[in-house]
Amino acid sequence: MHLAEGILSVPVLAGSGALAVAGTWFGLQTLSDEDIPRAAMLTTVFFVASLVHLPLGVTSAHLVLNGLMGLLLGWAAVPAIVIGLTLQAILFRHGGLTVLGVNTLIMAVPAIGVYAVFRPLLRRVSHRSALYGVGFAAGFMAILGGALLAALALALTGRAFQGLAVLFLVTHLPLGLVEGLLTGSLLLLLQRGRPGLFPGMASCE
Repeated sequence: MHLAEGILSVPVLAGSGALAVAGTWFGLQTLSDEDIPRAAMLTTVFFVASLVHLPLGVTSAHLVLNGLMGLLLGWAAVPAIVIGLTLQAILFRHGGLTVLGVNTLIMAVPAIGVYAVFRPLLRRVSHRSALYGVGFAAGFMAILGGALLAALALALTGRAFQGLAVLFLVTHLPLGLVEGLLTGSLLLLLQRGRPGLFPGMASCE
C-alpha cells in the first residue's frame, strides 16, 4: 500500500506531511507508559508484515494490519505506523522519506476510524462469532479506507493518475478480504490469550 517517490505533486506531499506530523504529535500525547510495550510490539508486527509486498506499478500490495493496530492503539497507532514506515524507507527503500507523510495518512487514518467505529462494539459482543465479525469488518474497512486515500492522493496529483487510482482500488479489494480474515482470527486469539489488551471487553463464549 506504499506510494512511491517521484509521482505525487508538491501540494499533496506538503499537505499530507503536515497532517501526519499533527497526527503523530497527538498520538504521542495519548500514549501512556503502560501502552508503550504494546505499541512497540505492534510496530514490530506492522514492520515485518509489510516487508513481503507485491509491486503494482507506483505502489505495492502487502499485509498492513492497520485495522488491528487501530483496535489496540487508537490514536497511538499513528506514531507506531510512522516508526515502521521510516524504518522500511531507510532500511529497504519501501515507499520513501518524501512520501512518508502521505503513506502515514493512508494507513493511520483508517486505523483511527476503525478505533472510533469498532472499538466500542468490543464491549458489547458476547459470542466469538460476533467478535470475529467485528475483527473482519475492522480489517477489511481499514484496507478499503487506505486504498481510497491512496487513490485520492493519486487523483489529486493529476489526470494522468486517475486511471491508476481506480486500478489501485480494484487490486486492493482482495487484500481487504485477506486482512479481514486475518484480523478476525487474531482478535479471537488475543481475546482468549491476552484479554487485558482490550479493557472493558465483554467475555465471549
